[in-house]
Amino acid sequence: MIAELGHFALITAFAVAIVQMIVPMIGAWKGWSGWMAVASPAASAQVALVGVAFAALTYAFVTSDFSLRLVVLNSHTDKPMLYKVTGVWGNHEGSLLLWVLILALFGATAAWFGGQLPATLKARVLAVQASIGVAFYAFILFTSNPFIRMPVPPFNGEDLNPLLQDPGLAFHPPFLYLGYVGLSMSFSFAVAALIEGRVDAAWGRWVRPWTLAAWLFLTVGIALGSWWAYYELGWGGFWFWDPVENASFMPWLIAAALLHSAIVVEKREALKAWTILLAILAFGFSLVGTFIVRSGVLTSVHAFANDPERGVFILAILGFFTGGALLLYAVRAPVMQAKGVFGVVSRESALVANNLLLVVSAFVVFTGTVWPLVAELAFGRTLSVGPPFFNMAFTPFVIVLAAILPVGSILPWKRGRGRVLRVLWPVAVLALAVMGLVWAMQTGRSLGGPLGAGLGVWLFAGAVVDLATRTGRGRWSDRLGRVTRLPGADWGKALAHGGLGITVFGVAALIAWQQEGIAVLDIGDRLTVGKYEVVLNDVTQLRGPNYVATRADLTAWENGRLLGDLFPEKRIYPVAQMPTTEAGIDSSLTRDVYAVIGDAQTGGGWAIRVYIKPFANWIWGGAIIMALGGLLSLTDRRYRVAAGARKAPATGGVPAE
Repeated sequence: MIAELGHFALITAFAVAIVQMIVPMIGAWKGWSGWMAVASPAASAQVALVGVAFAALTYAFVTSDFSLRLVVLNSHTDKPMLYKVTGVWGNHEGSLLLWVLILALFGATAAWFGGQLPATLKARVLAVQASIGVAFYAFILFTSNPFIRMPVPPFNGEDLNPLLQDPGLAFHPPFLYLGYVGLSMSFSFAVAALIEGRVDAAWGRWVRPWTLAAWLFLTVGIALGSWWAYYELGWGGFWFWDPVENASFMPWLIAAALLHSAIVVEKREALKAWTILLAILAFGFSLVGTFIVRSGVLTSVHAFANDPERGVFILAILGFFTGGALLLYAVRAPVMQAKGVFGVVSRESALVANNLLLVVSAFVVFTGTVWPLVAELAFGRTLSVGPPFFNMAFTPFVIVLAAILPVGSILPWKRGRGRVLRVLWPVAVLALAVMGLVWAMQTGRSLGGPLGAGLGVWLFAGAVVDLATRTGRGRWSDRLGRVTRLPGADWGKALAHGGLGITVFGVAALIAWQQEGIAVLDIGDRLTVGKYEVVLNDVTQLRGPNYVATRADLTAWENGRLLGDLFPEKRIYPVAQMPTTEAGIDSSLTRDVYAVIGDAQTGGGWAIRVYIKPFANWIWGGAIIMALGGLLSLTDRRYRVAAGARKAPATGGVPAE
């Protein structure tokens, strides 16, 4: 009965979304205030109805209701409660339901807190947002219904994919969806602005918080996925340029460009057409990611579905919304004339360069991701594009972007002056000194480590200097007092740029200075990797809630100093008949000792692999700081009240006849 209630609520939400898509749009066109007013209550009703549907599906998973086909395929009575709950979105159908719940939630949030928006713009934004919902409701109800009953319910289920039974990946998809779907709001604002034919500073201020929230959630989601891959898959890497990894990374890059471009619209009323285009592309790449994950055209450990027919449906959604928005853009873009004029050396120019680098790097990733598919379809050749291509093609853009970021942050608007050189030259000297020191200390000849260290210092110190320059002049005591009163956006920008510097350094250090050792060890044997030593004390068998595991007991030493015990595991999930690897990690601020147990050897002993990973945690620490920067920027009062926003001349409209 509860499942039927959830199904009915989902169908009703579909109907409400259709009304929200049509009525407010006609009201805005005709100037009918009553019809425009339908948008807000419809958005609220829609999120409530989808919430009921999602709650019903969650109840089915928690209670192990094996009369539902989806629960049978993705749950088991012995599964821990956390993974019964996360199993709701650990599959194709449930994750789509989470998608539309978040989509409806964003629309409702715009309705609840959009009091500063002109009535016509608000109505059109909510109508466009509802149109996206209509497409995905149809997709769920006609191809991916999560409430299908089993003719004969079994006594137990087939269990959730063991790779998803992990805290890191349990919360990774919701954060990614908050980012993917959050970009739909930027898209809705862009399409609504194209329909109205007006983009101004107020529009730039309205669209920024939605983009910032989406970018923040994407940052957390990508970091969680990277962290999970690092400790769960057992290969010791943090990024493999997997198609699904790239699917989340591309909209992150475009969203970062959109954030910086919207600043120019808000401050100088320039780059209007470009910013609208970025808003369309950002959501377009989110839909591309959805297609990659669910169509089966590209193979990935992260993929939810392998169904080309459903992939065609998603491709149609992608074509309709992205293609339709681009067509509207081609028609309306000429009327969006820029008002601001700026010099070659200015903050506007630096932001343009920033945008170009981010967008081109996103298209480099896109090309490498889809080229194997294009080669197979067009030329009948099977190709593999792996990390060497991406590292070689993508890294130069990151280097140039990192080099100009501190300069662009401090450059004044409209026309730059020599003050920037006076402010940043100590930072440049420090970065070069660190680069030279690292080059002298490292034993190898790799340039990656010194370059990454120098760029990391340049970004982090540049963010500190940028923050200091905003306190004005005078005594340091006075300036320290003023720094606490800076707007949240200034603090957020400094944290985000500084966090990027920390991540850049962590990535470069891990790649350049990682050490590795592998050996077959009997009980009591030792494996030496650099100045570290690992001793195999014991290997035992243990049973978990829904798995059996082979567990190694290792002791790690550094130059004769005891570090602690490591307990890597190799698990087998009997129901799913699938193995997983759990790494044993001893972490510190400057390195991880990372151990993995392999199979028992025919001649006796166990295969043990040990990595020494310098500054690994700096990668995710920097990502957390970037996300905190985004969160701090969202607290800026100017975002909440849209200060300086101008309403349209006729916001109220006329009553419908």
